[in-house]
Amino acid sequence: MVDITSKNSTLRIAVAQAIVKVSKAETIDAIKKDLVPKGNVFAMSKAAGLLGVKKTPELLPDCHPIPIEFTGIEYEINELEIKVLCTIKTIYKTGVEVEAMHGASIVALNMYDMLKPIDKGIEINQIKLLKKKGGKSDYKNQYNLRAAVVVCSDTISAGKKEDKAGKEIINKLETCGVEIHDYQVIPDEVDLIKAKTLSYVEEGVDLVVFTGGTGLSKRDVTPEALKGIVDRKIPGIEEAIRAYGQQRTPYSMLSRSIAGTINKTLVLALPGSTNGAKESMDAIFPAVLHVFGILKGARHN
Repeated sequence: MVDITSKNSTLRIAVAQAIVKVSKAETIDAIKKDLVPKGNVFAMSKAAGLLGVKKTPELLPDCHPIPIEFTGIEYEINELEIKVLCTIKTIYKTGVEVEAMHGASIVALNMYDMLKPIDKGIEINQIKLLKKKGGKSDYKNQYNLRAAVVVCSDTISAGKKEDKAGKEIINKLETCGVEIHDYQVIPDEVDLIKAKTLSYVEEGVDLVVFTGGTGLSKRDVTPEALKGIVDRKIPGIEEAIRAYGQQRTPYSMLSRSIAGTINKTLVLALPGSTNGAKESMDAIFPAVLHVFGILKGARHN
């Protein structure tokens, strides 16, 4: 199965359909009047659909077992066609499109099985996904953002070590459609960090991401440098980073990540380890891009 350990759990919704077409009006009448010999078609087919949704990962080998938190089965009759609508909801790391389509399919198959003794011309058509919601596709960058990535490290700036954390951050930003305006490596110095940040703000850079200097040693001064110049902290971002990391390593509780704004620039200070930087970016991107809709005065549904 595809690795989804880096993803966040969000509300996922999918709606799928299947069309059951009968060959005569008498079949529709029998369904409505509950005269089908095998029983109540809508009630029994709904039960079959609920079971089908739950069994999806047992039948499709690459489908993740997930907690299904809502399944809705509805019917719409239009002359000789019965539209089956299957709605699935979950709060998890991956979507429920396949579960919704599988549920609609099983409902339609059960209807076919129950109706075939009285109608030999039944067809099942148009099994398809109608809509889905949730996941990273709902949080795309819509604002043509520019970002600066700054690595704070005495050893890397001195050429004694290669930067990997900054490159992970750049890779994530580019994946989210954010333009890299600048990338620099600087020593852990309070005045230099402040000056670099304010220069980017002056240039109108949308996002400044620091990596390194958030640990507990006396040389880790990035949070101290930024606290004095950030206009408004966003503690929810910091909490999201730590909560995400805590699920992967208990050492995340020691991080002193910082998030806040200066004018309309979002400033982030992330851990300097490669894994720490990557996991921090995975924790908040692309959802954190919603900040710029607020800063730019855009309306969101």
